[in-house]
Amino acid sequence: MAINSTVTKTQVHTALLQYLDERNIVYREIQHQATYTSEESSVARGEDLFIDGKALLMKVDDQFHLFVLSAVKKCDSKKIKERFNAKELRFATNDELLKFTELVPGSVPPFGHPILPFDLFIDESIVRNEKIAFNAGLLTQSIVMQVADYLKIVNGQIFSFSTDR
Repeated sequence: MAINSTVTKTQVHTALLQYLDERNIVYREIQHQATYTSEESSVARGEDLFIDGKALLMKVDDQFHLFVLSAVKKCDSKKIKERFNAKELRFATNDELLKFTELVPGSVPPFGHPILPFDLFIDESIVRNEKIAFNAGLLTQSIVMQVADYLKIVNGQIFSFSTDR
């Protein structure tokens, strides 16, 4: 199910589960209290922080892209600028995030097309893990799945754009 930029939070969550189910992906869905940080989410999930996939919507020059990296890492702007030969790089504002995804910070799943309308870039810190955990379009719903399955279905480009915190 293709998702455009006018979807609701519930539609992203539902579309994501449908996308996983249609591809026979094994995952664990966890309902928990609302979490606003990766640290809170990992505690609520009972998982280590390093498997948490932090999805960041960023504007590279004049185009938005979705970047996912381990929550124990931080984004290295220089590496992203070099990859895209970009002059400008910034995080999407909360208003832009809401406008393009109808999601709030902390709820963005690490999926580009067809779930969210962005090209997806995956940091090598994700690839090194066995599992990935993330909020699934809602602050109260998480998914934990195998990284190998995640990489098979997301059509993301992998490169190193993180650094240690």
